[in-house]
Amino acid sequence: MARILVVDDEQSMRVMLEARLAKAGHAVELAPDMPGVDRVLAASEFDVVITDLRMKSGRDGLDVVRKVKSAQAEAEVILMTAFGSDDVRRQALELGAYGYVEKSPTLAAELIALVKAAVQKRELARRGRMLAQDNELLREQLSARGRFDSMVARSGVMHRVFEVVEKVASARTTVLITGESGVGKELVARAVHSHSPRASGPFVPVNCGAIPEGLIESELFGHAKGAFTGAIRDQPGRVEVAEGGTLFLDEIGDLPASLQAKLLRFLQEKRFERVGEARTRKADVRVVAATNRDLEIDVQSGRFREDLLFRLNVIEVRVPSLRERPEDIVPMTRRFLSFFAKSLGRAVATLSPAAEKVLTNYDWPGNVRELRNAIERAMILWPSTVVEPQAFPERIAGTKERGPHVGGKFTLDDLERAHISAIVSQSKTMDEAAAVLGIDDSTLWRKRKKYEEHDLGG
Repeated sequence: MARILVVDDEQSMRVMLEARLAKAGHAVELAPDMPGVDRVLAASEFDVVITDLRMKSGRDGLDVVRKVKSAQAEAEVILMTAFGSDDVRRQALELGAYGYVEKSPTLAAELIALVKAAVQKRELARRGRMLAQDNELLREQLSARGRFDSMVARSGVMHRVFEVVEKVASARTTVLITGESGVGKELVARAVHSHSPRASGPFVPVNCGAIPEGLIESELFGHAKGAFTGAIRDQPGRVEVAEGGTLFLDEIGDLPASLQAKLLRFLQEKRFERVGEARTRKADVRVVAATNRDLEIDVQSGRFREDLLFRLNVIEVRVPSLRERPEDIVPMTRRFLSFFAKSLGRAVATLSPAAEKVLTNYDWPGNVRELRNAIERAMILWPSTVVEPQAFPERIAGTKERGPHVGGKFTLDDLERAHISAIVSQSKTMDEAAAVLGIDDSTLWRKRKKYEEHDLGG
């Protein structure tokens, strides 16, 4: 069955075609003119539009083709007229029309045959797109298999992340991955999947913050035909697509409150219903979620359900920011240089010592994503195979030398002094600073006096 729109300014023709097409099993709507076409296209989606070529309003069927292809590009358009010409036929096909039929005693029969062929073409195209998407997803999953072991990390904090991932991968429980934007939370989620018994199944990512609130339930759980305007067929959601594999819910903190209870039920029972359907379905899916928000604060403010947080946060994997692991910056940069050299068809570039220094000293608020973008920019714009600081934006190239930080080659006295100075500068009083540091005010006074004497050469 197809959803068909018939456009003709003659009522008798509209009524006749509606009766014949409906008898053939199709759902038919009618429009007498272009304003009617606008109204109907805004309210419903169609598989096929049948339009008269010439209408008394002065608008012709070619205008309808343009309108349909602009509003619903996948709909097939068939023109009918009593005044055929090769020129009009050529124009119609150039605009994207599917077919062209002359009005005659056999018009209805010819239209029914054309509609059948048009629907078959549309279905083949849809299956082709689905196959292409499946192949792309498979390619992504196959390329992700080795990513965990090949993730660049010299830092102890990242090696501890890897150890946790290896332990949780074989479990069935949910995992919550936390960390700032750009740290690579999806990469860690893929590592959990690719090292799990579900590695041969699909890895299906969903960005909860990128889907409008009115569509997120259908996107996750699917919908039944007729569930809402435009739902012209049954549609499975991401949960069903992820059967036997892993569903990755990125930016879970942005999930609307209206859907949090349904997700909680699915996590507890593995049961759900499509939108507009009473049938309860089951899915064998492991859920991995990620967020850059503090969900504890969201629970306190009422934005996020506490019971859902408990259910998601069975095991937390915190991905550290890039500034917490500066020893990873240069190795990651070298890997990005190699990657972009290959993709751009350039010779592999190297970093000068000065470039290594500015990259290591920069704080990278955008984390790995910002580093990747900076290296891509340098590979496109920098003319030499030796990358200098000038290859990077001023915010990076102009970075001053990094002060004492955990993991750097500094003494404990250097670290203590830097930390005390930072806390004092942030505190309203010395008593407040001493309380934050966990020392009494007299100890704080003695330490500050020692630093001052050192600065004076005492």
